Amino acid sequence: MAKNTSLYFRIVEGRNLPAKDVSGTSDPYCIVKVDNEVVARTATVWKNLNPFWGEEYTLHLPMGFHSLSFHVMDEDTIGHDDVIGKIALSKDAIGSQAKGLDCWLNLTRVDPDEEVQGEIYLSLELLKDTEKISLRCQVTEARDLAPRDISGTSDPFARVIFNNHSAETSIIKKTRFPHWGETLELELDPEELSEEGTVILEVWDWDMVGKNDFLGKVEIPFACLHKTPLLQGWFRLLPLRNNEVDAGGKLGALRLKVRLVEDRILPSVYYQPLIDILVESVISPTEVEDSSALTMLEEVTTVESRQDVAMTLVKIYLGQGLVVPFLDYLNTREVNHTTDPNTLFRSNSLASKAMEQFMKAVGMLYLHDVLKPIINRIFDEKKYIELDPCKIDLNRTRRISFKGAMSEAEVRDSSVEMLQSYLTSIIESIVGSVDQCPPVMRVAFKQLHKRVEEQFSEPENEDVKYLAISGFFFLRFFAPAILTPKLFQLRDQHADTRTSRTLLLLAKVCSSIPIQCVCAVERVDENAFQQQNVMQIITQDNDGQTHIMYIQCKNVNELNQWLSAIRKISIYNERMLPSFHPGAHRSGKWTCCLQADRAVTGCSRTHSAVTLGDWSDPLDPDVETQTIYKQLLQGRDKLRKKYLEIPGADQTASHKEQINSDVHPDGAECNAQLIKPGQSVAARLLAVIEDLEQAHATFQYREKEDATSVILNP
Repeated sequence: MAKNTSLYFRIVEGRNLPAKDVSGTSDPYCIVKVDNEVVARTATVWKNLNPFWGEEYTLHLPMGFHSLSFHVMDEDTIGHDDVIGKIALSKDAIGSQAKGLDCWLNLTRVDPDEEVQGEIYLSLELLKDTEKISLRCQVTEARDLAPRDISGTSDPFARVIFNNHSAETSIIKKTRFPHWGETLELELDPEELSEEGTVILEVWDWDMVGKNDFLGKVEIPFACLHKTPLLQGWFRLLPLRNNEVDAGGKLGALRLKVRLVEDRILPSVYYQPLIDILVESVISPTEVEDSSALTMLEEVTTVESRQDVAMTLVKIYLGQGLVVPFLDYLNTREVNHTTDPNTLFRSNSLASKAMEQFMKAVGMLYLHDVLKPIINRIFDEKKYIELDPCKIDLNRTRRISFKGAMSEAEVRDSSVEMLQSYLTSIIESIVGSVDQCPPVMRVAFKQLHKRVEEQFSEPENEDVKYLAISGFFFLRFFAPAILTPKLFQLRDQHADTRTSRTLLLLAKVCSSIPIQCVCAVERVDENAFQQQNVMQIITQDNDGQTHIMYIQCKNVNELNQWLSAIRKISIYNERMLPSFHPGAHRSGKWTCCLQADRAVTGCSRTHSAVTLGDWSDPLDPDVETQTIYKQLLQGRDKLRKKYLEIPGADQTASHKEQINSDVHPDGAECNAQLIKPGQSVAARLLAVIEDLEQAHATFQYREKEDATSVILNP
């Protein structure tokens, strides 16, 4: 049984941020880190102390994580960006909220001693003989330490401490991946064996001038060495854990939405009955009763979770090749239950949400083809447009007119003319894109047109069938993309103008690499080339020779997107490497671990985790069906009460026995008045849920047994 960890977060907005610029404002953006690895960067909101971002991300983390942090920065065109503050959330804190977090959180100050990262490999052994008692610590290596020097590296050394005893390793200069291979030994007094102290291993960055910088620590209770005389392995470095001082809102606050989902995914065969009953709802709509598995799912779906459920269902039916019948089924029910055409598809029903997610799933490339040239033109021309008399800034018009400042009327007339020009271009582009529109989207809209026309056939409702389509096509697809092009990846506000490699070049380079030859795709340490956002694709040819291609991305978001995309399509390759060098081999040595041999084993473990989730992800029907099962499990009692509990019947009997006696009376005359519509479907659906629940319990029991067996029989 596989484990799946997904982390959803939305950076909504900030408020009351401090001013960092001489203008009395700031230019804030957010950097998001998972275990101190940058996974996302929001857009910069210029000159604003109450910024709105509205950016959301999904991370798939098969290996799990420890902490999630949001760093608010002030962008500066000259010099380094200023740190405003941060919010740090532990995995336990996020997981303790079943429905996730949705709240304002005050920013705290950033303490360098808390910004640690990396791991260290060491072994601890308690030695006892007739002559002496000693604690031996073998410090082998460390990886991915935090950079503390201006060069982007550190000069690390390690120190082991117990009571009043301590010993230090040598200093390894200019690296974040030091190899010590040293043994430190502390002689102990016999009476110290009974103490309940802690063995501490600290890592520091040595500085010639000033105090050394803290890089992290490992704490091991001394009692553990009495139970296990030899402890060894990789240990995660921890911060000093100074008490974070809440600035009392002086640094501002962020509104965040964060949700953690951890699932155990069963083998496909266990989900097939649920898939079957979902498929039955749409393959023969004229024969399906009014209450189907889909309608029951909608009944137990909350408004907050409806979008996620709709997205999951679209993926499931796409995988089954039934997405058009699925949408047609939902749309037909929505249309048939609507009496006023003015309210058609106005609610956040499952049908409305499913159509939205469907358009994103199949139409994003089409949307880019249609809108991107016009959006780029609008951004490049930077025209001043304003129609509200209360907001017109006549001083700004001096820069767009050789005749001096324009009047309010002239500004409005000019704005109307430019808006009409842009709108004409957008409409002409959309109208002329029929051949580009994905066929499956056209078929879905054709079916929608037919259903609306059948329901509202009166002459006065002639336009309703067109308004229904335009409501989805324009208001829920094109309009949001025009309003917020960043969220639809139509614009990248983070592009570095100094970057010499473009996305087009990156796409061409990647397409020339056979996927089956990829054995790792990883980030490159900034110190390797003194450049940010560099990735490496490691391949092996048929002769077993390893080759590395280094590629620079425009920003961290593009870097993560390419890492994710290549990992997803190469994750099942046979020759994937367990380790890699995050640096480059230059001047006769690796810049990361300083080893000379070009062919030496990598100094850091590779990452197979999928970083970002998006609509281009490969379909995973087991994960999607598990999501639907959990939703139904939460609403099981509601379904049982509505469909299976019969007034006057013996409620002490199990629901299965009750349904059998009603639907299959074994020769006795069944009281038809007691059978509710949808009862048989509900009984089957609840039985499927019960079987899946039992399967999960069985697999978890086996996992515990296996774990116990390993402990007892190492």
